[in-house]
Amino acid sequence: MLIAQVLREKGAAVHTLPAAATLEEAAKQLVDRRVGALVVFDDNGALAGVFSERDLAREVARRGCAALSETSVSDAMTRNVITAHMDESIDEGLARMTDRRVRHLPVVDAEGALIGIVSIGDLVKHRIAAAEAEAAAMQAYITAH
Repeated sequence: MLIAQVLREKGAAVHTLPAAATLEEAAKQLVDRRVGALVVFDDNGALAGVFSERDLAREVARRGCAALSETSVSDAMTRNVITAHMDESIDEGLARMTDRRVRHLPVVDAEGALIGIVSIGDLVKHRIAAAEAEAAAMQAYITAH
């Protein structure tokens, strides 16, 4: 199964925010949108980073609650963004997430434009569904013979 199929089923909505937003604004968006990460764009509209719950927790632990109003997302976000492409398999995405210890992969096209985002939960859900379907097919085959 491909990442394209995951995006088709979950939708391509991506929640974003500007790099100049405060951690407090980002935290409110994470809660209001019920997501674990937001994609961050720079002033030119280019992908600049990913801001996750983990980034928020790290900054509050380092700087205290004052960080919420005093720190910009650009100071706390993950900058070296690991991305995926539509034609990659779920297993490739899961392997990259595990190797790089990230939970979200922005999905980009050949030119680097953002198409969507997948979480490790999205990929695991589809991988489990595929394994269950395969097991059911094997069981049906065995009982038919």
